[in-house]
Amino acid sequence: MALVAVFGASGRQGMAQVRQLKAAGHQVRAISRRADPFLGEDMGEVEIRPADLYDEDSIYEAMVGADAAFYTHPLRARADRAHLVGSVGRAGKRADLKRVVWNTSSWIPDRAGDPFTYGGNTAGINALWRSGVPGTVFGSVLFMDNLLTNWAFPFIVNESRYVYPHKPDLECSWISLDDVARFMIAALDRPDLEGAWVNIGGPEILKPQQVARHLSEAVGREIKYDPSTPEQFGWHLANAYGDEMPEDEKKVIAAGIKAFYEYNNNSPTKPFRVDMGPVLERIPIQMETFADWSKRQEWRLTNKPRPPAG
Repeated sequence: MALVAVFGASGRQGMAQVRQLKAAGHQVRAISRRADPFLGEDMGEVEIRPADLYDEDSIYEAMVGADAAFYTHPLRARADRAHLVGSVGRAGKRADLKRVVWNTSSWIPDRAGDPFTYGGNTAGINALWRSGVPGTVFGSVLFMDNLLTNWAFPFIVNESRYVYPHKPDLECSWISLDDVARFMIAALDRPDLEGAWVNIGGPEILKPQQVARHLSEAVGREIKYDPSTPEQFGWHLANAYGDEMPEDEKKVIAAGIKAFYEYNNNSPTKPFRVDMGPVLERIPIQMETFADWSKRQEWRLTNKPRPPAG
């Protein structure tokens, strides 16, 4: 089994990757500057090393001795995507990694045209390929686990409202973070996926009212879809960080999220929808539906720490 270095291990996505790597029998090195990166969750035996993503030597030191690395880009460093991915690739090449698997956390443009901010994924993929490290990239389009964050969860449990900026007829391929991690793990032993990028979503296409019905069944009472404007949603997300994020940065994040959802609601490229039939033929993993995912969550407020977003 492989030793996999997981960047961003203290975030929601990184924690799912650590959890699934351990379940698959791999060794894990969590790359985090936090002494307790898992918010108190018992992940078993996990090595922890710090790294500075803006220091390529630091990245190398975090990866040296590992077989592979999982990279998820920080939400708060969106503008530096290609630069940081390239640094991870070059450091991984120096460390002689067998594979770097990048989870872009968003759609990868699959045709010519206006890619909006998604063009950063294309630039990042090019930077990774040019680094010379063996790489695989997954464009995971929309996470079920978003509904567990501080910018969505309280509306559901306190007010029985599913608040999201999707227009009523927007079709989305919601995917669980555990399934994203399973795809990343599947790539470790697949030579045919070296140099490949693949968009991934969940096993079904859902509109907002269908999501609300699944949430109602899981929570045990009616949850109504209450669409927010992209501008309102941008501030929901930015404010979820509380005092951790300076006000000037909140304005930038809120404006970026507003523009992002305005684009996604009307884009002809449909960045939230993925035809998973061909993907699952190529990478056959057992995926969970939104109904199954929602029924295994704890829909009540507890003292358990909850990541604000990332």
